[in-house]
Amino acid sequence: MKRKTLTQFLIEQQRKEEALPAQLRLLIEIVARACKAISHTINKGALGGNLGSLDSENVQGEVQKKLDVLANEFLIDANEWGGHLAAMASEEMDTIHRIPNRYPKGEYLLVYDPIDGSSNIDVDLSVGTIFSVLEAPADASGREIREEDFLQPGTRQVAAGYAIYGPQTLLILTVGTGVYEFTLDREMGSWVLSDERLRVPETSAEFAINMSNQRHWDAPMQRYVDECLAGKTGPRGKDFNMRWTASMVADIHRILKRGGIFMYPWDKRKPDVPGKLRLMYEANPMGFLMEQAGGVATTGYARILDVQPEKLHQRVSVIMGSREEVETVAAYHREASESTRDRA
Repeated sequence: MKRKTLTQFLIEQQRKEEALPAQLRLLIEIVARACKAISHTINKGALGGNLGSLDSENVQGEVQKKLDVLANEFLIDANEWGGHLAAMASEEMDTIHRIPNRYPKGEYLLVYDPIDGSSNIDVDLSVGTIFSVLEAPADASGREIREEDFLQPGTRQVAAGYAIYGPQTLLILTVGTGVYEFTLDREMGSWVLSDERLRVPETSAEFAINMSNQRHWDAPMQRYVDECLAGKTGPRGKDFNMRWTASMVADIHRILKRGGIFMYPWDKRKPDVPGKLRLMYEANPMGFLMEQAGGVATTGYARILDVQPEKLHQRVSVIMGSREEVETVAAYHREASESTRDRA
């Protein structure tokens, strides 16, 4: 059987599905090319001198790894000259990166996390790159792009995906017609379609959460995890396994392939902060992929893709995965909210 490359797949989506314009096709190909360069750099490890941390912090207040900065530069260098973007925003940059005036400007906005799970880099565990594509506002062609142009709910995404740098380097992509997996063929240097129309099983017996934070969770989350831990003798009537890699890309990829639930909830240590993960760079693109694969993505109280961003680096509670499990957690949040209102 003839293998289908990413380029062939995108052209088919453009011609047959009419799912993406030529400019968006070019954008996805260039992001995929940058991910190949990031993969090669990660594979070199200590031999490339790119492991370890820098004496700097990003806008999130997190210590930057060398590869955080390198991957960010790869994505900027690959995308700013092609004529398909109006501007970019990255988890590693304070504000947006406008396309320099010496280059033509396109119709799209690129949002990305250059290295997700960067704490895993130095111990050779899976990390990834997450990206999301939005259309620039219609009135932006005659003026300079502003931060507020990026503040669109996840329902407005026209494409999203991630690269996972693990035993194989994979690219997971949606343009709104399902979720597709491509494997990097290192000998040929091309992305090859390796799985298509990914579907998340509706139920599962695996959950992914950082259990060290358990004492800080609110009651609905405590209830759900306690029931999972109770196993067959508890109210859920089945035994669960827990998985946690400290890399959202790795955990979400496992769930897309075999089911489960990923949770990074609000906790009491920072009560005024809605959650830990970034809405624009992590929750929205992963939520889009999850829904396209038949899963569910919620904050516990609302659909993630419906959340209206108020700032570029906004954080949010994230619960996503198999429909039955996510809806159970959401039901516990609704019950707690209704009980609070009743007492008031």
